[in-house]
Amino acid sequence: MAEAANDLVAVVMAGGVGTRFWPLSTPERPKQFHALVGERSLLQLAVDRLVGLVPPERTLVLTQRAFVSHVREHLPQLPVDNVIGEPARRDTAAAVCLGALLARRRFGDPVMLTVTADHLISPVEAFHRAALSAARAARLSSALYTFGIPPTSPATAYGYLELGERIGADDGIEHFRLARFHEKPDPVTARTYLMAGTYLWNSGMFAWTAGSILAEFARHLPGHLEALEQAVAADGTAAWEAGLSAAFEPLPRISVDYAIMEQATDVRCVRSSFSWSDVGGWIALGEHLEADRFGNRRHARLHVLDAEDNLVFAEDPEEIVALVGVRDLVVVRAGRRTLVVHRDRAEEVKALVESLPTDDGDPDPRVQR
Repeated sequence: MAEAANDLVAVVMAGGVGTRFWPLSTPERPKQFHALVGERSLLQLAVDRLVGLVPPERTLVLTQRAFVSHVREHLPQLPVDNVIGEPARRDTAAAVCLGALLARRRFGDPVMLTVTADHLISPVEAFHRAALSAARAARLSSALYTFGIPPTSPATAYGYLELGERIGADDGIEHFRLARFHEKPDPVTARTYLMAGTYLWNSGMFAWTAGSILAEFARHLPGHLEALEQAVAADGTAAWEAGLSAAFEPLPRISVDYAIMEQATDVRCVRSSFSWSDVGGWIALGEHLEADRFGNRRHARLHVLDAEDNLVFAEDPEEIVALVGVRDLVVVRAGRRTLVVHRDRAEEVKALVESLPTDDGDPDPRVQR
């Protein structure tokens, strides 16, 4: 295990805007910088999980350029040059390609553990076992590895991985060839996947060598590779920021799943044993909050009278919230902003945020449409 760990570089993708977590998550301070569970932010929890697996000097965080100071404040243990600010949002393919090029330039041809900044995972020991198992196999095979999560419900908010041939096990972790990726399903299809037993949730986490993933970019997305190679050649020089801006500007927005993983010929999967949630919205977060005897989930000093199955979150956990005669609501308080929505329509918060006015009365131009 020590040999595999010594070969690892972690790339943490932390550039999202977390629109579904409005009003807590805003364009200035999105959800990865908030403590949704406990006292550590989601970003801090993501890097905490790497302790004992990848040292700080081999941990890269890719974020929006506007968030670099936030990341450095939350993660003072990282070298300042390990926090990379992307000058424009270009989806995960650009982030992965940039991370792989930087990993190769700074560390040779390491195995990259690519994770995101807004997941909840436990126990950490099980995550480490799965990560090391995938890392060893990625080094030996040059395959692209993803982490699949056994589904516990017919979830429609996640993509799915269809398993192919079982190719063995390592340290109790099963490995499979991946048959195909599936987009977020409708409820009927999700139930079919759950019953079949050969589908896993797509966690959006990966393990591969820098050389292997960059070879796939050369085959399937050469424009990204060419542009970002030129920028990374200036890493550590005065030309770095300007070069990165010039490289990012013309790149199309595309995900690494669609551009690379669905096209590559040797994609494999480990069946992970840890509990996982991408905490995609308020309803998903509710599973991780304390519940009272009436089924109300809370992050606040909640008082109820004939109120059941509500979710209440206050940015200040000492804030008092009182509910009378209501059920199935999501109530969120953050700063001077308040959200009240029926839980069945909580996914529509993103659409709401896109139409919200700024202080001058105009729709917020910072929201990605």
